[in-house]
Amino acid sequence: MRPVIPYVTAALLFGLGGYGVLRRRNAVLVLMAVELMLNAVNLILVTADTTVQLPHSGQVFALFVIVLAAAEIGVGLAIVLQLYRLRASVTVDDVPLDRPEGER
Repeated sequence: MRPVIPYVTAALLFGLGGYGVLRRRNAVLVLMAVELMLNAVNLILVTADTTVQLPHSGQVFALFVIVLAAAEIGVGLAIVLQLYRLRASVTVDDVPLDRPEGER
């Protein structure tokens, strides 16, 4: 099997996810772009599994990436919901990064 097509597809998915992370202002869309990047990594791991001598090593690593993505989405959505409760907006530009906690 020629792994060129899955590698190119994964590179396009990763590039599209990177573009989404850098350009989007909505926190939910940023999380979706991160998920797209993680799916591209999964595609590379499963494709590389066909050329590695260890049995099913790429599939095992892909499973770990899926677990990591599920945890990331759980924590990320909790942060986004708390941000929406506090600010009534989920735009990333509105998040104060330099103010101390006591100031409003």
